[in-house]
Amino acid sequence: MPAGSFTLRGDVARPAVLTVADLRRGWEQHRAEVVFDCATAGPQHHTFAGPLLREVVAAALPRFDPARRKERARFLLAVNGGDGHHALLSWAEIDADFGDAPVLLATRTDGRDLDGAGPQLVVPSDRCGARYVSAVTGIWIGPPRLAETLPAEA
Repeated sequence: MPAGSFTLRGDVARPAVLTVADLRRGWEQHRAEVVFDCATAGPQHHTFAGPLLREVVAAALPRFDPARRKERARFLLAVNGGDGHHALLSWAEIDADFGDAPVLLATRTDGRDLDGAGPQLVVPSDRCGARYVSAVTGIWIGPPRLAETLPAEA
C-alpha cells in the first residue's frame, strides 16, 4: 500500500484503498478547531481540516438499508492507526439522524498536510482526544459480532 493510504472495508459493497490526496479531492473539506484538556498535558489547541467520516464511509456503501434507522444504528466503525492505536465509533454517533457528530478524517493538522503520514481521525466532541487516531491505516464498517462470540447461557 502507498505511504499515507488506508483501507476501507467490512460489510460494504465498495471496499477501497484511499490516500490523503483522495480525501482532499473527493469530499468537501471541513474545519475543526479543537482544545484537548487532558489532565497530564493541560489545554492544547489544534486545527484540523478534512472530510466528514460519515461521507467517506457512505461512499463505500455500507450494507444496510439507509431508510431503516434502527438498522443503521447497529453498525460500528473500527479505526486502526499505524502506531497500533484503535478507536471504535457507532454509526449512530456520526449519522445526521442521530448524534450528527462532525467526526473528520483530517488531511491537515495545524496547517500541515498529512499526505505522507496518513489521515487522522478527529472526534471534536472528545475532551481529551483519546479516540483521535493518527496515521489511519484501516477503517472497518459492520454490525457487531458480539452475540456470535459469547458462550451460550447455562
